Amino acid sequence: MMQLNIWGGAGEHGRSCYWIGNESTSILLDCGVKREGCGAYPYVDPSMVSRLDAVFLSHAHEDHSIAIPLLYKLGYQGKVWTTRITAEQLPTYYAAWGNYVRQQGGVLPYDQADIARIEFAYVEDHAPSLQWTELFPKLRICWGRSGHMLGSIWLLLEMDGQQIFYSGDYSEESLLLRADSPKDAPKGLTDVEAAVIDAAYSMDTDGQTEKLEQLYATTDAILAAGGQVLLPVPVSGRGQELILLMQQRFPEIPIRVEQELLLAMEHMIQQPQWLNPDIFRTLADALSSSRYTVIQNESQRTAVMEEAKPSIWFTSDGMMQSAKSQWYYEKLRSHPSNGIIITGHVAKGTLAQRLFHMNEEERGCQMFLIRYKIHQGLPDVRRMISYLPKIPTLLVHAPKSDTDILLEHLKSEGHHHLLSLTYGDRLEI
Repeated sequence: MMQLNIWGGAGEHGRSCYWIGNESTSILLDCGVKREGCGAYPYVDPSMVSRLDAVFLSHAHEDHSIAIPLLYKLGYQGKVWTTRITAEQLPTYYAAWGNYVRQQGGVLPYDQADIARIEFAYVEDHAPSLQWTELFPKLRICWGRSGHMLGSIWLLLEMDGQQIFYSGDYSEESLLLRADSPKDAPKGLTDVEAAVIDAAYSMDTDGQTEKLEQLYATTDAILAAGGQVLLPVPVSGRGQELILLMQQRFPEIPIRVEQELLLAMEHMIQQPQWLNPDIFRTLADALSSSRYTVIQNESQRTAVMEEAKPSIWFTSDGMMQSAKSQWYYEKLRSHPSNGIIITGHVAKGTLAQRLFHMNEEERGCQMFLIRYKIHQGLPDVRRMISYLPKIPTLLVHAPKSDTDILLEHLKSEGHHHLLSLTYGDRLEI
């Protein structure tokens, strides 16, 4: 009999961390943080860390990855199984998190030596996607690309003969990124006995097309009024997709892009195995064109901003916590026709969240929240659970109140095996 312990990630957005095991075998799925205060970490049980047989990392985003060094601090001596490109991205995320904690006046619960101790193993070196492989006795895995960010994966695990499915962060609607449907795994998900699946968007029924039409209409209205549009985005992920989409939709409008976002796009084109096969030429053409003004330093940023003509700006940090994002806000707030569009999650206490709580006069410019879809909403969750037997299925990655509403709706459709739990809860498998 297996047990699943929730150390974070269920009933909340952030610090994904799931312990699965029995008396002889145990593994951990992700170990992230939540961007609140000086950082909210998973409820890790130190007595169980040193006994872990393996840790799996679904992708590089901070809410799944940042607390992994803490495991080594607490005595973990094994490997972190992930993809090579995920491991390559982590130093940037660890550095950014360290800066954030220092800005908040906090202290990291681990140090550089713990980060250096992380030993990676790469799932693609053992088997291609959608193929089973044995990592060691009593543990087999099958993995697939999850379409959430470069290097992100879902996992199908078999421990002591029992199968568990973990979706990681999953989306089939990315412009750039390829997703492998878990139903295409050998024998599909027919033998799975428990599942943890992404339900971050809860009852949201909009597809990517509807989201983009909202985004385009809002952008068009700001530009038509003579304003400038700022899109703060993560360094790697939806930002590159939005840059391409805005270029296509607004061919006559100047687009200004911080250099690190285009460097991340260059990195993407070097990873064709993670991309949709028909997108390579689009990326190559975008990078070779002179369509963008590449912002490389503060003096250039200031000079271009002072042109004060309708334009679209992209900067890093989707929650506007960086000094650079705050600089943009101070410039844009001088004119009410300017607008900031947030396209992802907004954590409590971030500048983006504080701005949403101001009225427009106090804020000085317009502010909008329009998601670009990189997680699952109601139709996606409904489709994913259709691949599964009627087994305990934990819906995660959203506040518990939102998950409860989704759960009740799906129960009304006959799905009585779904679960809405929170950190500290346990599930017998």
